[in-house]
Amino acid sequence: MKVGVIGSGQVGQVLATAFLKEGNKVMLGTRNISKEEVIKWQKENKDGLLGSFQETAQFGDIIVLAVSGLAVEDAISLAGKEHFFEKTVIDATNPIAAVPPDNGVLKFFTTLEDSLMERIQALIPDARVVKAFNSVGNAYMYKPKFPDGVPTMFICGNDEEAKKTVTTILTSFGWETEDMGRVEAARAIEPLCILWCIPGFTRNQWTHAFKLLKA
Repeated sequence: MKVGVIGSGQVGQVLATAFLKEGNKVMLGTRNISKEEVIKWQKENKDGLLGSFQETAQFGDIIVLAVSGLAVEDAISLAGKEHFFEKTVIDATNPIAAVPPDNGVLKFFTTLEDSLMERIQALIPDARVVKAFNSVGNAYMYKPKFPDGVPTMFICGNDEEAKKTVTTILTSFGWETEDMGRVEAARAIEPLCILWCIPGFTRNQWTHAFKLLKA
């Protein structure tokens, strides 16, 4: 596959490297291709390409949104909405507000009646957006190892084929997948980020993931 990762921070770099390790062609999209950390990433991932947000969106058959929630709408505009047309878009963003956490609890700029994923889908209505990778830290996004077994990634989206594609990706990345339904389910999935971060902020414990147990 040709995968375009929009966002060159830690999450974007980790996911771009993971897709490369799985044998895909990958372009890491950045606002500034001369940034020191981006140049370092390419030196460590010699088969990886660098490009602008627009070049990355044009390149990818699959596009990953790995920017901050506050920046994602601007990033899509810079990339060009037309370049998302009928592509599978993995939305790894969270609507984290630019304020400190309250006793370890992050604040969102959305409500429980309005997810960031829904805003993204409305912005690029012809894209097949799937929520994934938002409920765990970047250190565990690829091939996570836990003594209690394989962790669960919750996904949602309106397009069934796109969710099958993302499920296949998640399986190759070492996850089990739980499909929570259509885009509105992001209202429940995005706040898992808040829950995941509480032990980190309050006890400096960042080495965990969620697991859905079934009877």
